[in-house]
Amino acid sequence: MNITDINGRVKLNNGLEMPYFGLGVYKSKDGDEVKNAINYALKAGYRHIDTASFYKNEEGVGEAIRESDIPREEIFVTSKVWNDDQGYEGTLKAIDESLAKLQMDYLDLYLIHWPVPDTLTETWRAMEEIYKSGKAKAIGLCNCVEHQMDEIIENGTIKPMLLQNEFHPKLVQQNMLDYCAERNIQYQGWSPLMRGQILDNEVIKNIAEKYRKSTAQVVLRWDLQKGVITIPKSVHENRIKQNAEIFDFKLTEDEVQQIDALDNNERTGAHPDHFMEHFANK
Repeated sequence: MNITDINGRVKLNNGLEMPYFGLGVYKSKDGDEVKNAINYALKAGYRHIDTASFYKNEEGVGEAIRESDIPREEIFVTSKVWNDDQGYEGTLKAIDESLAKLQMDYLDLYLIHWPVPDTLTETWRAMEEIYKSGKAKAIGLCNCVEHQMDEIIENGTIKPMLLQNEFHPKLVQQNMLDYCAERNIQYQGWSPLMRGQILDNEVIKNIAEKYRKSTAQVVLRWDLQKGVITIPKSVHENRIKQNAEIFDFKLTEDEVQQIDALDNNERTGAHPDHFMEHFANK
């Protein structure tokens, strides 16, 4: 990944260019909260917004983008099909519902939110139709391990362009980074700051002091230097702005390895093989 500034992009395997830095809006309340967050982000130079039908804020996301003075084609918008809507017909219906809520003609990226076992192949068949129709310029998956990705690649006709997984210093999953790199599938991380749990880590604090940066900024810079698209979420203007101030320093290879060494396979979310039980117990 060639890291330049907040306007930098990576090229997906279908040729589409995608910003490597964006705003996640998980748990941002629909209406003023998510609209304000997006306004702060766009003002700070962000051009990538990541939402999902499950977040229940697609209407606010679409409204904020329409009300901005930035052309739609300059903003990269992602949404996702939720578990209950998967399967062939359900997925085709789900994207139409998302587009209606967003009041958009297309998504830049559409993802399978979780790999529902019995319908994964059929859901991907619908994703391929969505891609061919132009309703999504790129398609991919979230929350997968190797065997789920293998199923898609072996049974589908279009290779995923991106995999979005939980990714932070305590959950590197180097095997999945390598898997995607070998197949030219872009990796993207959610929960890059481990829901705040990583911010008091002494290793990261020491590195942050050296560069006069926050621990969050160090982690987000580490994401990019690992070749991972990052989408930190916040609704606070100062934090949204600070999260993007990561292009005036560079971690050394030793510092990247120090952060890598914090990995202990600790998750804040569900494991891709057990998410059905996780959500059933919510």
